[in-house]
Amino acid sequence: MTPVTLARSARFLHHLPRMNADSNRRTKIIFTLGPATESEEMLEKMFRAGAGIVRLNMAHAKHDWTRMVIRRIRAVSARIGRDVAVMMDIKGPEIRTGDLTVPLELKAGEIFDFTVKPGASNPAVEGGEEIRSVDVNYKDLVNDIKVGDTVLVDNGLLRLEVLAKDEARIRCRVLIPGELKSKRHINLPGVKVNLPSFTEKDRADTTVGLEEGIDFIALSFVREAKDIELLRAFLSEKKSRCRIIAKIEDQSAIDNLDSIVSACDALMVARGDLGIECPFEELPVIQRRAVRACLAQGRPVIVATHMLESMISQPVPTRAEITDVANAVYELADCVMLSGETTIGKYPLECVQMLDKIARRIEIEESAEARPPAVFTGERMKVLHSAVVLANELPRSKLLTFTRHGFMAQGLAMLRPVHSPIIAFTPSPEVFRQLRLLRGVAPVLMPLASEPDVTIENAIALLRREGRIVPGDKLIVATDIVSQDRLVDSVQLRTVR
Repeated sequence: MTPVTLARSARFLHHLPRMNADSNRRTKIIFTLGPATESEEMLEKMFRAGAGIVRLNMAHAKHDWTRMVIRRIRAVSARIGRDVAVMMDIKGPEIRTGDLTVPLELKAGEIFDFTVKPGASNPAVEGGEEIRSVDVNYKDLVNDIKVGDTVLVDNGLLRLEVLAKDEARIRCRVLIPGELKSKRHINLPGVKVNLPSFTEKDRADTTVGLEEGIDFIALSFVREAKDIELLRAFLSEKKSRCRIIAKIEDQSAIDNLDSIVSACDALMVARGDLGIECPFEELPVIQRRAVRACLAQGRPVIVATHMLESMISQPVPTRAEITDVANAVYELADCVMLSGETTIGKYPLECVQMLDKIARRIEIEESAEARPPAVFTGERMKVLHSAVVLANELPRSKLLTFTRHGFMAQGLAMLRPVHSPIIAFTPSPEVFRQLRLLRGVAPVLMPLASEPDVTIENAIALLRREGRIVPGDKLIVATDIVSQDRLVDSVQLRTVR
């Protein structure tokens, strides 16, 4: 960039309004609720800073707390006139160690047992040496694992190799030593675990969420498309239109990526467990492949975990973290997500503001050449493509569409217009909140008239009243119109007078 362009970019960022930060940003921001952000005061600050989706991590959440915070989110949203979406992230299948009276300091080369039957955790003896052990909560682990496999404990801080197994225990050698505490998470790279994808806890948590009107369910440890269909059948029984976000977190998900993307409503690249289950050097490749698979199939994609990890305790991110966030924006991800940064971190508001600044700065650099080739599977998508091509050639243009279920807006979003915002009008509060997930989409709640032309005029009048359009703006309207007593898809170009 030239010095003049850089100066203009700096002035652009400095003068953007803070009240509706996301109105000038295409990449959406999700934050996880926790002690640092659950107060009404902090929720209002987070919403005003531009966060559009709140994530509830159900791994340890109680139902009373869940109901309370969802109602609080809705109340704050209504008070400040900024509706946000709520995502419930359910725990999914999980293998953990049991309780220990005191932590165990495991030594390199030590022989150690994981036990799966009551009583098997009593100290065993081999060659005159006592072998220490800990219970695990999954009794069929001995059937899934084999000799030579790797067992990772506590996010990979401890690494063990399987030496032998019987019906009651798995005998291992410690490769990477460390302290083992109670209820630590176990990862098994490359091992297909036969745990149910949608557990009884998940069913209970999801039921509470649906009763409180959540907008998205994030399904953890998705391994194949049928995991998603199981949850979809449950939502159908509950008569819910809640959208399903599939979290890819292990090698099985990578092997089945395309079918998972096809089956879900959105995808989350959950880099925490992925970074444990897969070689580190593969993680950037997996992220890029996942984003491109979603773009090809028209699914929203979220890049999550460790985006600003250092800001849990520090007021500014590392330079590497800034570049990591920038890469997600360059890759055209729909959303970036904060976890520990906003649950227990000291600087949750600053984290949202930092994502906002980075995303908007990188979006200035985007060009039509950076877009991946789109896959057009139907006539309607070809019509929407023509609208985006026109928008890309008109720098001051805005894309307008009208949707009852969100599909028109999602179709435009998957085509990734370079500069033009997608203003999506919907009469449904539920769809309005779900549109918060889509890159470049600014949802507007408005009744739709029976005649399309009246709806368009009403929309333009609303935008004019709110100061969101000015004379000379080009409006590209992708909608249906009445022709000989039937509705046909159309693209219109209008100039604001």
